[in-house]
Amino acid sequence: MATQKAKELAKDAVGSPLTPNFSAKDYSIFFAAGALCCTLSHGGMTPIDVVKTRIQIDPALKGNSLLTAGRKIVAAEGTKGLLTGFGPTAVGYFFQGGAKFAGYEASKKYLVELSGSRENAIKNRTAIYLGGAAIAEFFADILLTPLEATRIRLVSNPKYASGLVSGLTKIASTEGFASLYAGFIPILAKQVPYAIGQFTVNERCTEFIYNQMTPEQKANLSPTASFTITLSSGIVAGFAAAVLSHPADTLLSQINKGHGPKGSMLYRLYALGVEAGPRGLFAGLGPRMIMTAGLVSSQFVMYGAIKRALHAKPGIEIHKEDGKSKA
Repeated sequence: MATQKAKELAKDAVGSPLTPNFSAKDYSIFFAAGALCCTLSHGGMTPIDVVKTRIQIDPALKGNSLLTAGRKIVAAEGTKGLLTGFGPTAVGYFFQGGAKFAGYEASKKYLVELSGSRENAIKNRTAIYLGGAAIAEFFADILLTPLEATRIRLVSNPKYASGLVSGLTKIASTEGFASLYAGFIPILAKQVPYAIGQFTVNERCTEFIYNQMTPEQKANLSPTASFTITLSSGIVAGFAAAVLSHPADTLLSQINKGHGPKGSMLYRLYALGVEAGPRGLFAGLGPRMIMTAGLVSSQFVMYGAIKRALHAKPGIEIHKEDGKSKA
């Protein structure tokens, strides 16, 4: 009822809908584009993620640079060691990516309609980005958590299981199904700030760049310039996502390895910070910033390209342009 009322109010001056009407087909395209861009980007970044995780949890590698830690892993395990956990990574982020991007499109649409007017949507656009990202990520993490637990277990102990299915079933059979969701709250603490950084910073960076242009420049924007804007905004958003989510990412690696302090999420973060100090809490941040900048920027580039290839409707834009509202 409330949603219908919001839709009735969400009209512009001539009575047209504030947001487009997305069909099930539209959302399936959003899901497919998000799934493909995330599984391709995260799968391709597996070697860097392996090194980052090892730096976080292996005392022998803490403080090492990305290249130094990578060389040590290859020397001890061969090049295949850098691909440990590829299966859970690809599958987990296929479902998580689809749910996150489609969920963000849906959440943003709902929140724009809930604002009641075009002007209110523009005025509260940052809150809409924050809320849309958080809502989408919450539901996406329900799909991601068991696979992320398996990935980290395989990366921290390559001999634990031979792959995704064996690792997943081993955890469930030896420790109980609930153990697959032991890291759900830490994952939320990691992924929600990540999504907020990813979507909110990207939206605001894109808006800032376009607002530096004249109307003529925008109208004649070349494909190369458009690609550069998407890539640049994605890189900045990736840096923000990495910094915001890294403390919880370190804690998550410790928990899934079976280490780390006990207690509530806030207490665990506090205890880990006291135990490891700021340097330990942000161990592996450099490699992760590099990885995340590549992930986020490539995801936005691929997401847009896949949507265009599948003839999807454009997303909802609520950027402020030249002091005027546009949604």
